[in-house]
Amino acid sequence: MNITFIAPPAAGKGALSNKIYEKYGFPHISIGDLLRNVEDEEVKKILDEGAFVDNEIVAKLLYSRLNKADCKNGYVLDGFPRNVSQIEIYENICHNSDLKNIIIVLDIPKEIGAKRITGRRVCPNCGSVYNINFEESKPKSQNLCDNCGHELNERSDDNLETYNRRFDVYVNETAPIIDHFEGKGNLYHVDGTESLEKVFSDIDRIIKESL
Repeated sequence: MNITFIAPPAAGKGALSNKIYEKYGFPHISIGDLLRNVEDEEVKKILDEGAFVDNEIVAKLLYSRLNKADCKNGYVLDGFPRNVSQIEIYENICHNSDLKNIIIVLDIPKEIGAKRITGRRVCPNCGSVYNINFEESKPKSQNLCDNCGHELNERSDDNLETYNRRFDVYVNETAPIIDHFEGKGNLYHVDGTESLEKVFSDIDRIIKESL
């Protein structure tokens, strides 16, 4: 199964993708992570500004990742498509795959996303994600990963200014994608303001019903 998340920044896509991986073994394919690993200063500058990277670069990275063996039985796609111009690439990926495709839209208001983004902390060693602004997702020890003890980092683009730009871009560029797929029978809305466990439970139900 190809599970595709469409959501504003800080909607919890990464944490939810990890939970899906733990239960179903579907790897999390984050376009943001793929781009952040690119050793290109121009790409890094675009990311820091909260803007979109050229489709040709994104498509090349995505196709390369999806061709790896761990994606054979399914994956969770996060951050693609992000605008109407990427729909054709996305639909070609789905058309050329034997995997069943579902789209999950995580709905959260801008204010909650801002609180999440400014509190997010990431372990550079094991990839665990925490949030210091919410009791349920704080690390047990201040600024240390619960899983491996490594010091947590704050992403350079996890700031309010970049978040506001990204949210506005989402409303203007990404939200119209929802209109394109609405009514096709494979798009589901989930309330992203609930606890991580509740949101995952709702998503898990959708996955089970779709398998």
